[in-house]
Amino acid sequence: MGSNSFGRIFCYTTWGESHGKAIGVVVDGCPAGLEITEDDINKKMARRRGGQSPFTTPRAEEDCVEILSGVFEGKTTGAPISLIIYNKDADTSKYEPIKDILRPGHANFTYLKKYGIFDYRGGGRSSARETAARVAAGAIADKLLKNMGIAITAYIHSIGGESIASVSAETLSESTISCPDSAAEKRILQKLKKAKEEGDSLGGIIECKVENLPVGLGDPIYEKLEAVLAYGMLSLPATKGFEIGSGFTAASMSGKTHNDLFSLDEEGVIHTTTNKAGGTLGGISTGAPLLFRVPFKPTSSIKKPQKSTTTKGEEATFTLPAGSRHDPCVTIRAVPIVEAQTALVLADLVLKDRTRRI
Repeated sequence: MGSNSFGRIFCYTTWGESHGKAIGVVVDGCPAGLEITEDDINKKMARRRGGQSPFTTPRAEEDCVEILSGVFEGKTTGAPISLIIYNKDADTSKYEPIKDILRPGHANFTYLKKYGIFDYRGGGRSSARETAARVAAGAIADKLLKNMGIAITAYIHSIGGESIASVSAETLSESTISCPDSAAEKRILQKLKKAKEEGDSLGGIIECKVENLPVGLGDPIYEKLEAVLAYGMLSLPATKGFEIGSGFTAASMSGKTHNDLFSLDEEGVIHTTTNKAGGTLGGISTGAPLLFRVPFKPTSSIKKPQKSTTTKGEEATFTLPAGSRHDPCVTIRAVPIVEAQTALVLADLVLKDRTRRI
């Protein structure tokens, strides 16, 4: 199985399975001298951790990262940075009764057809557990970008078709459930509660905004900024699309209404008066805020019985075993994952951009 690495200069490789002993990541190409600690990384990991809301998985992994190499006296050395995250709350027993049934919406079928073997324990390598390693690597990339003044903020745009733009994942917490702040939050919480009570799940959309991005990131023709971002985002589990700027709405607009016009500010700097393009032109960053959206499908693991077949082709009904642990809505925990993947893409492009001209 190949394709476990991402990036050209700031490159990372993840490893490990959902219910194995550990998962981890090796980051290569990070410049020497970057101040980074395990605490810096673990603060990012805490935002992704399950068990913090009734609308996320009760699997309560601590997800404490241990730095094995590449950091000395609190600074990166330029050598590969190896990070390990031990799986401490894995429970494979729930998967034994269903190991021979193809789980609807999961990768069992395609992995078996492609490789002839599949780690059914939580989905093995195909599990969203892999994203914990990306968040760990993303913490390093984010620290690098922050040193350059680049700020990344992702938030929940909508859940189950209900728009709640600018509502963070942390908002959907125990306190919000008892006392939601807005009508939008109330509708979302009602939908989430209903889906959970009915043993179903919901999808959603995450929006991400990147500010203070320099002009010039991205390389035509095949590595346009938005193309590399789309590649990174669509590699995340459960993603079903990518939209930048006005996105699909642009197809119903005219050139006059869609074009971002150029102007000079008081300091004589050229900028666009609007940002329908989402921060890129010709695949290169314009200096305007980068704005894009990523839709996530409803969680495939639901408590409702579903028709399926066994791995031998016999008809079967798939039902989750009692005590199974899954997210009713993966969108909530995906916010820090989108931020991490964005940081990993941009860190690579920023370092690559340093070679563009003399």
